[in-house]
Amino acid sequence: MAYQVRLEVFEGPLDLLLYLIKKNEVNIFDIPIAQITEQYLEYLELMEILDLDISGEFLVMAATLMHIKSKMLLPPEETPVEEEEEDPRAELVKRLLEYARFKEAALALRKKELERKEEFIRKEGARQFIDEEGNVYFEASLFDLITAFSKAVGHVSRETFQQIIRDEVTVEEKIHELLHLLTTKEVIYFREILERAKSKIEIIATFLAILELIRLKEIVARQKELFGEIEIIRNEKHRLVPERSIS
Repeated sequence: MAYQVRLEVFEGPLDLLLYLIKKNEVNIFDIPIAQITEQYLEYLELMEILDLDISGEFLVMAATLMHIKSKMLLPPEETPVEEEEEDPRAELVKRLLEYARFKEAALALRKKELERKEEFIRKEGARQFIDEEGNVYFEASLFDLITAFSKAVGHVSRETFQQIIRDEVTVEEKIHELLHLLTTKEVIYFREILERAKSKIEIIATFLAILELIRLKEIVARQKELFGEIEIIRNEKHRLVPERSIS
């Protein structure tokens, strides 16, 4: 069987769309639907290859994007001058704006909670936290990790991924290796971890090990700015002994 990673807090399709809009620096009111749809499907394909636990909402959104794309490719219907044809993207933009406002409100509430309690540790589920030296970090999202992984591994076929189960490199071994590495270094860089791998199989196993350790709350993936370099640190609240076997 393939090694499947199920994240307890898994970003949804609207998070992925907002991520792609920010990454491409496009106007949310004028989304280049063909470009965004293509990138969205690429992410879904990579997530499927990695055997991540994808909810049905992602597939529904994929169908929605394809529908919008097809409508925009059709020639405009002739309508009276006083009637303006509705933009096929309008409903999607409305959903994205509402969701973005909801996320901003939730973040503001968490920030106020931190200020009231004068705490400088990362709250469970918070996207922003401050270390002991006062440096502000943002927790890297799953999509940030997938983007960095994609750059490192290039095109990965399903057959290549499935070779993990036959290869000497295993996810469990990579989990132990990462935990040992973090006993000697306070911070390790995501890019450097992947660059140390000697094959695509090892890169994939390393990436899955990182996701599993995030799920177990053993490590935190952080970055100083949006789309910045990703750092991996231990989560001091939850520490496993490196030699412990994880099933």
